Amino acid sequence: MGIPLDKASFLALFLETLFYGVFFTLYWLTLFVLFKKTGIQRQLLVPVATLLLCIATAHLIIDFVRALEAFVFKVDTIGANAYYSNPASPLELASKALYITQTTLADGVVVWRCHVLNHRSRFVAIPGCIVLIVNAATGYYVVWSLSREYALSNVSTATSGCITTFYTLTMFVSVICTVSIAWRIYHTRSSMPGGLSNLLPVFIVVIESGALYATSVLALLISFLIGSNGEYIMLGVIPPIVGITFCLIILQVHFHIGGSSSTEQSSDVGGILTNLFRGRSTRDHHFSMQRVAVHITEEEIVQSDNMSGKNSQPVTGSVFQL
Repeated sequence: MGIPLDKASFLALFLETLFYGVFFTLYWLTLFVLFKKTGIQRQLLVPVATLLLCIATAHLIIDFVRALEAFVFKVDTIGANAYYSNPASPLELASKALYITQTTLADGVVVWRCHVLNHRSRFVAIPGCIVLIVNAATGYYVVWSLSREYALSNVSTATSGCITTFYTLTMFVSVICTVSIAWRIYHTRSSMPGGLSNLLPVFIVVIESGALYATSVLALLISFLIGSNGEYIMLGVIPPIVGITFCLIILQVHFHIGGSSSTEQSSDVGGILTNLFRGRSTRDHHFSMQRVAVHITEEEIVQSDNMSGKNSQPVTGSVFQL
């Protein structure tokens, strides 16, 4: 027997609060790390992290207000189950709109990261932007369609198809970009002497961070397709999970987390990953020649590509560069 809608909504609020606490803690740790940096990463990453927190906070506040109305203020009039069954409720529509905004912003960051890693290739940027625009338009169309419905049982087939499309495209962007980033690291590092020995920690950082978000979206898609109220649980927890994933990437890079077995390997992998978030600054010119030799920089990527017969342009001034 499936979980009732009112219980699923209450459980969603509990889990959302739990994950929000994790996100809130990681956010302040991330700010502490980023404020010690200079250049473009402070100009871009700090506003993005702050915006993700603001959206997650607004989403949590709305869910708290809805819970108070369902279980306290209107429990004797319409009941909690009937309250949550109204998709046209203004608070419900606002919650859905915030969810779509949060996931679209997160997908945009992932596409940008993949775009820069591939030397700002238009073959990555154009398809990525098209998918993002289509996905966002589909999501907001769903919100508009739900505003014209009066019960979850009366949701039209077209609206259900759009919801499935939105969830599928969100998971598609996350998986494809994560795989592309992992392949880019593998391709560049494997062409260098001794590069294969340091691939595993890099893959752990990239794939673990992407898998957390992709798995959540997959659970959301499956629960929707089978008609389970678990969908509403995932709708509550994904907004803070988006922020957690974003912060984990930065913190993993900063603290050199990647499963290294030695200090030298940890330093090597840390240097590789740090370049994902470091813009070109004057401090880069003070690195020793030995340290440059063990880092994947944009020049090394270009050199590797040229050896493979590719004509790529170097990437400078970027946030997510290897």
